[in-house]
Formats: sequence, structure tokens, C-alpha cells
Amino acid sequence: MSLNVSYDYLIVGCGFSGSVLARELADSNKLIKIIDSRDHIGGNAYDKKDDHGIIIHPYGPHIFHTNSEKIFNYLSRFTKWNKYEHRVLSYHNRNFYQIPINLNTVNRFFGLDLNEDQVENFYEKIRVRKEKIISSEDVVLNSVGPELCNAFFKGYTKKQWNLDLSDLSAGVASRIPTRKNRDDRYFTDKFQYMPKNGYSKLFENLLDHKNISIDLKVDFFKNKNKYEYNKLIYTGPIDRFFDYQFGKLPYRSLKFKHEHFKKKSFQQAATINYPNIYKFTRITEFKKITGQPASGTSIVREYSKSTGDPFYPIPNINNENLFKKYQELAKREKNTYFVGRLAEYRYYNMDQVVGAALALAKKLCSRI
Repeated sequence: MSLNVSYDYLIVGCGFSGSVLARELADSNKLIKIIDSRDHIGGNAYDKKDDHGIIIHPYGPHIFHTNSEKIFNYLSRFTKWNKYEHRVLSYHNRNFYQIPINLNTVNRFFGLDLNEDQVENFYEKIRVRKEKIISSEDVVLNSVGPELCNAFFKGYTKKQWNLDLSDLSAGVASRIPTRKNRDDRYFTDKFQYMPKNGYSKLFENLLDHKNISIDLKVDFFKNKNKYEYNKLIYTGPIDRFFDYQFGKLPYRSLKFKHEHFKKKSFQQAATINYPNIYKFTRITEFKKITGQPASGTSIVREYSKSTGDPFYPIPNINNENLFKKYQELAKREKNTYFVGRLAEYRYYNMDQVVGAALALAKKLCSRI
């Protein structure tokens, strides 16, 4: 512990939010201390080689994609990239279907031979018109109707969130588009890449600054009085910061089962969803993402659960109202800033997290 040093900022959390803010503030000649309860930098984006030399993501697959040239160029200062376009299949009734739903999905599922001009009329026939779009169920039914909803969304949602589609905010399903063409890429962003040497190396470069020091395996709530600092940036769960005084905000956690196989390939695509059978939600094969050449292959099965490390804020009206109570408390905190998926109770992508961190850094640096 650095008891005799007074830091300009203490940053709690060493993921993208905390690390980007640390770098920007350090570049503005501020002295930064980052602490994290884990034994590594990078938050959930941390990657490493497993016992077989395969680069894996211990906390599940992280695929970088963005339409923001500014964010892409910013991160390019700290990594070189490999071009990568993610593709996902969904397993249903012993068949594999492309996800997001596109023309190929529709033709295979219904045994049709539609073209791009015809599929719009077909969507119009099967969709269930909704005057008000409130829930994720409204989004899906309004887009592709009940059969595709039941096959690819309903069961997956129940496993992933332990909620019915009708109980989940519309924004969750809205993240997954419905396409009229044959584009089978999971994302259509302008910039789709993976860090050439991994996320952990990106974070090492991002945090390599004389004004930044890092303490790992440190619980902020047990050690906050051991640091001297002028301002605090907090990226952890906002309800924990306020000692759960209004009750706990619900999160979904994940259990990961990592396995290695002495074979060239394990599955047809980098990620395969299992919406209706098996307890796991999906399987990801890492070298299909990283492009790493290897004779064997490593995978991860993901199981969603209600307890454990918080991974996903659960977006619905009740949880949003509870969050707003904590948000009001946060606004009253002096010289304390809340940023990131857990602190803002938002289902952010990585580029959105980086963008929010850069925006806050700009605001803080303008006050210097």
C-alpha cells in the first residue's frame, strides 16, 4: 500500500473504463492509482494462454466492433489488430441456423427459396404487429413473428436472463437485427477487429505510464482509507458503493466451463447458441476468434446464473427505477465519478464503455 503518496485520482476497477480514464488523466499530468480486486488487469476483457498454449478469454468471448473511427483510432495507439468478423449459429431441432436472422435463416427454417425482394413480404405475413414496443417480446414478435421467436429467442432469453421475453426491456432484443439479405456477420460495424497480441497486451500498453501505478487483489471497501487521494472514479456495482441501502440491483452472473480438445476444430462457427436444449447458453471456440494456429483447440461453455460476479445488469422497468435511486445518491457525492457497465447499470458494449470513459476524461481534463 502506498500510504505516503497523495494521488490526484484513485480509480476502482482496471477494465476499459478505469484504464482509459487512468491513461487520459495521466497524460494530463495527474498522478493515478488504480486498484482492482482481481489478480490481473483488463477486467472481463482479460485474456491469457491456457495450459495448452491457446489464447482464451476466461470471462467469455470479447469481440471488438465499433462504428466510431475516433474510438478505433484511440485504441490503435495501444495495439495492432487482426481483421475479424464474428459469425454465430444457433442449434435448433438438430439443425444449425445463422444468427442474426437473415434470408438464409428464413429459407432454411421454413423450407423456402425466397430472394431479398420476397422476404420483406414474408416478414410482413408472419410478424405480429405491436402498436407499442415495450418489451423484448414486442420487438421480436413485431419483427419475425412467433415461430422464429420461439425457436431462437424465447428459450435463450429464459436461460440467459431467467426472465420471459415479455419481462425484459425492449433494448435487449433490439441489439439483434433482422436482415433481409444474406449477410451472416453477427455485427455490421465499420471496424471489426481483434487485438493482434490479445486484450491483456492492449491493457499493458494502455497503462504503461509513469503517472500510473496499480495495486491488484485489493478490495476497495476494505482498503479505501489506506489511500490518500483527491478524487475517486468508481467502476464497480453502484449498489455496493452505497451498501445496498435500497436493496440489491439484480445482475446475471456466468459460470464458465473451459475445455481443450486434441483436434483441429470443435465446431462449425466461432460461437454456437443453444437456445432450447442443454443447460449452457452457448459454446465459443477461441482460435476461430483469435486466428491463432494450433493443432488442438480450446472452447468455453457458458452457463448463466443469478449469483456470483456481476456480469450483466438486467434491464427492465423495476430495476431501472431502483437504479435511479442509487443514481440520485451518486449525484450528491463530491469529487466522485461513476462510470461503466456496473456503475451506470447499463448493458454497454466495449466501444461504448471506451466512449463514455473518454467523454468523462475530456470533462475532467477541461477542469484542470
